[in-house]
Amino acid sequence: MNIDLTGRTALVTGSTQGIGLAIATGLARAGARVGVNGRNAERVEKAAAEVGGFPVVADVVAGADEALPDVDILINNFGIFESRPALEITDEEWRRYFDANVLSAVRLTRAYLPGMMTRGWGRVQYIASDSAVTTPSEMIHYGMSKTALLAVSRGFAKEAAGTGVTVNSVIAGPTHTGGVEEFVHSLVGRDLPWEEAQREFMRLHRPHSLIQRLIEPEEIANMVTYLASPLASATTGGALRVDGGYVDAILP
Repeated sequence: MNIDLTGRTALVTGSTQGIGLAIATGLARAGARVGVNGRNAERVEKAAAEVGGFPVVADVVAGADEALPDVDILINNFGIFESRPALEITDEEWRRYFDANVLSAVRLTRAYLPGMMTRGWGRVQYIASDSAVTTPSEMIHYGMSKTALLAVSRGFAKEAAGTGVTVNSVIAGPTHTGGVEEFVHSLVGRDLPWEEAQREFMRLHRPHSLIQRLIEPEEIANMVTYLASPLASATTGGALRVDGGYVDAILP
C-alpha cells in the first residue's frame, strides 16, 4: 500500500518518547508535517529533530491548540499511568486521571474538529489500551480513563458523520516502552534481567496475550499511520485493536 500524507499537518500529543515518538516517526515517513509535542523544550526539540518534524512545546491539557492552531491529523496519544491499589485511589487521583487521559483529548478535539469538518477532510485518533476492555486490577483508574476514550471516540465520530472526517480509537496492547519497563519491574522485581522480567510480567499479569510478548511501539504506529491515510476513508467510529490478541473477544 502506498500511504501518502504529503501536504497534511499532524499533531501527536506526548510524542517525545515511546508510542508517541513511533507514531510521529511513522507519519513523518509518510510525508506529513508532524508536530512533536511535550512540555520540556529540550526533549521536544531533540525528538522533533529525530523525527524530521517540528517542535510544539506546550502542555497538552491546556495550550497545544494555541501553539499549533490548525491540523489535519490529531493523534491523542498523551496519557499517564501507574500501579495503585484500588481502595487507595483518592478522589483527587480519579479526577487527575480523567482530566489528563480523557479531557485533554476532548479539549483538543473540540479545538480541531470543526476546522477539519469545514475543510471536508481530517483524522482524529485516540490511543486507548487493552485496559479499556479488560480493566487491570492494579490500576482501575487508568482503565476507567481508557474505557471513556472509546465512548468519546464513537461520539465524536457521530458528530463528524458525512463530513469526510474520520474518528477512531486504537486499542494498544502491552507495549515495550521505557515507562512500561519501569512498570514491569515495579510488579515483578527490580533485580530481574529485562528479558526475564518481561516473561514473568506476561505470565503473571498479561497471560491472555496470544503473541506472548510486549508489542513494539512501531507496531502501534503502523496502524495509526494507516488510519491517518486516505486509504482508511471508510473506517470511522471504530476501536481497532493492536493488542497481540490480548483481549479475549471477537469485538472490543
